[in-house]
Amino acid sequence: MGTHNTRELDKSRLQAFTQALLEDVRALERILDEGLIETGVRRIGAEQEMFLLNESMGPALVGQRLLAALDHPKFTPELGLFNLEANLVPRVLTGDCLSQMEAELEGLLALVREKAATIDTQVLLTGILPTLKSRDLNLKSMTPFPRYELLNRAALEHRGGAFQVDVKGLDELHMVHDNVMIEACNTSFQVHFQVAPHEFPRFYNLAQAITGPVLAAAVNSPVFMQQRLWKETRVALFSQSFDSRSAALKARRARPRVIFGDEWVSESVLEIHREDIARFRILLSADTGESPMAMLDKGLLPPLRALCLHNGTVYRWNRPCYGVVDNVAHLRIEHRALPAGPTIVDEVANAAFFHGLMSGLGEEYPDITKVMNFDHAKSNFLQAAQYGLQGQFEWVGGEDIPANVLILERLLPVAREGLRAKGILEADIERYLGVIEGRVKAGRTGAQWVYDSLEAMGDKTKLDERHRSLTACMVTRCAEGRPVHEWALASADEGYNWRESCRTVDQIMTTDLFTIGPEDIVDLAASVMDWEHVRHVPVEDKNGLLVGIVSHRQLLRLVGKGLKSTGKPVIISDIMMKDPVTVTPDMSTADCIDTMRRAKVACVPVVDEGGKLVGIVTERDFIDLTAQLLEERLRQQ
Repeated sequence: MGTHNTRELDKSRLQAFTQALLEDVRALERILDEGLIETGVRRIGAEQEMFLLNESMGPALVGQRLLAALDHPKFTPELGLFNLEANLVPRVLTGDCLSQMEAELEGLLALVREKAATIDTQVLLTGILPTLKSRDLNLKSMTPFPRYELLNRAALEHRGGAFQVDVKGLDELHMVHDNVMIEACNTSFQVHFQVAPHEFPRFYNLAQAITGPVLAAAVNSPVFMQQRLWKETRVALFSQSFDSRSAALKARRARPRVIFGDEWVSESVLEIHREDIARFRILLSADTGESPMAMLDKGLLPPLRALCLHNGTVYRWNRPCYGVVDNVAHLRIEHRALPAGPTIVDEVANAAFFHGLMSGLGEEYPDITKVMNFDHAKSNFLQAAQYGLQGQFEWVGGEDIPANVLILERLLPVAREGLRAKGILEADIERYLGVIEGRVKAGRTGAQWVYDSLEAMGDKTKLDERHRSLTACMVTRCAEGRPVHEWALASADEGYNWRESCRTVDQIMTTDLFTIGPEDIVDLAASVMDWEHVRHVPVEDKNGLLVGIVSHRQLLRLVGKGLKSTGKPVIISDIMMKDPVTVTPDMSTADCIDTMRRAKVACVPVVDEGGKLVGIVTERDFIDLTAQLLEERLRQQ
């Protein structure tokens, strides 16, 4: 949980905060030297992030309203108004701690659902919401806290321009965005593992080594902007959405702020903190309170506010965390790679797998760095993010092994023994690791369920309709509570409300367009219309800007005038309708119909704020909507 008591950086504040940051590091050195951090106890914890949905299955900007209605200390805001976070109670890793975690999560989620229902909002656990659109990611969707506003401004200033996202999977995404709200598209289930200072390097390295296989079994973020990308697109998206490096820093291969790491930790947690301070500029400052050294002299454990704030702006997939509770300092590893969902039992199963491996594999390999190359651990992480259970890993000793085989034959038995060694109830071990085993044997992660569902739907309905139906099914399945490998595939009409799926132009427009350029010959336009059975072809320039439109009627008039018989080629710019009537993606369908009626046109191009072509709407689209209405009424009779 990051502090919201942040301030604008100026020269004097930057210098003062830098001094406080360096003093915190020296204080941490002293705390470690004097043995003031708790040892001999293994606690676990978790943070649950979630999406808030409106009736259209899109993001609902109600985070602050819902927080006020909840009025509960365990819930906190997130960057996006369509997100919320719940923080769980830390528990000692023994006995029924895992089933206690599940029960607490169920209670918290039930409370959120109850309050959300009063404002026509639903809750979903998923890594990325399938229905997100670029128009959902403006600053109006950002939680209005100074911390987020300052973070956005600082990241843009350091980068020197807009953020760029490029991800290739089954589909391809290229996106340029002028704020950090893309970061809000990612929700996770972060688990915590408390360690003693002397064992931090060993367990941190182990966490790095197992991140790949644990993530491979947990992937649940395969779609972004309705494009099928990585099995865990969060990894690519988060890495690029908060890449504050300037072009110059990229040219000399400076590290991004979202980072897995480049080498094993050898001696102390201080290695990570020192490196992050040396490599990454300060983005935020805050009041740091009393001198940490003065507090130590009084016998008090300091909160190290400056160090914790800076640590919160460097996004390691396994992040070291320092904290103080009742004047007792502790050290923990925050595992950030796991996505939210698909269900609570799936999440607790992922946590059980991680904690079991941290305990069991640590006994089998007291020093993982002796048997595994760091680059292999990093490569496994990226393989898992891209391919999930279909990834190919390089494991200890350089062994090349498929992810699913590694998990089933090697890691699950180790995780079971690790949990048994901690005294976890046998019934809980079998329940949660049984979920992992069933998921891997079936090959059905949350990501694979999404892929399979979209494939089963086919292309008989529009892309937007399919993703809204998919999301509605996810909400229903999540509430039922069965693990994802037992889910039936989503269908195009299950949970589908056509009224909510045709409110705005971007829900009904066609995005798979055939276009031509102004300098193309008319014969090309005629051929495209004939081959693809379309009656209108937009004309765009080299930059994607709409400059005109050609209809079949214009071609008929051209033929009627006999211009083709002159022997001189006719180009598109000679005949196209310049400055055509257009609409925007967020215009209501009612307004779109009225616009087309007034202009007496059968087709309107859809353009974004910059004038770039993003889709097209025709009278045929509204005929299809009418047919859906009739079908809906017949089903209700």
